[in-house]
Amino acid sequence: MNLLINAGKSQYNKEMFESRNIICNMGFFDPMVNVVMGIIRKNMSGFNSNNIKVLDAGCGEGFHLSRIINGLRKETEMSLQGVGIDISKGGIQIAAKNYKDIIWCVADLARIPFMDKQFEVILNILSPSNYGEFKRIVRNEGILIKVIPGSDYLKELRKVFYMETEKEIYSGNRVIEHFRNNFNLMDIQNVRYSVELSKDELRHLIKMTPLSWGATEDKVQKVLNEGIDCITADFNIMTGRI
Repeated sequence: MNLLINAGKSQYNKEMFESRNIICNMGFFDPMVNVVMGIIRKNMSGFNSNNIKVLDAGCGEGFHLSRIINGLRKETEMSLQGVGIDISKGGIQIAAKNYKDIIWCVADLARIPFMDKQFEVILNILSPSNYGEFKRIVRNEGILIKVIPGSDYLKELRKVFYMETEKEIYSGNRVIEHFRNNFNLMDIQNVRYSVELSKDELRHLIKMTPLSWGATEDKVQKVLNEGIDCITADFNIMTGRI
């Protein structure tokens, strides 16, 4: 379903999402996704509904939302409806092809095409936010779960792509403060682990991450020739209410 009024250009193209789909399916994000699932599970008793609606705002190719919805369905008798939106038509095409039991829409976070107070859970995983729209569509008892990179996220790639520049070190402090200014921050959890990758998987990881955008082919080849076989995954997971 395409609900996008004005489609702008985006670097999140279908090829990038296909690489991200490969990385997702090899388990790169599993520990983080499991923590997000646990946060929803913990809060479900506080929702004033047996029909829980979960929106993934910036869902990409749909892996995270599908994994979370299907995981929770195995554990509860409550009805769960997943809805994923993304500005990338390519990402939504992959999601709709691979995950049939979720509603997928091409849409802009600046104008989320749903009525007020519709969702018990809003997910915002490694994606830009629109807190005004999130406040509008989340139910009063609902939660927003936002996942951002931790300071060590993909540090092995960052070191090569941005050596001796200000981008070599990442800090999410400004993002966390912006979250606090818009939602009541109930909890923040850090999830950090290492993932072993083959050279082919590393190639897909490089292709899917914005860290490589604008990099020359020589620079990409340099990263591949570094012999990197283990990558750090580091996430901060914030939970908030209005």
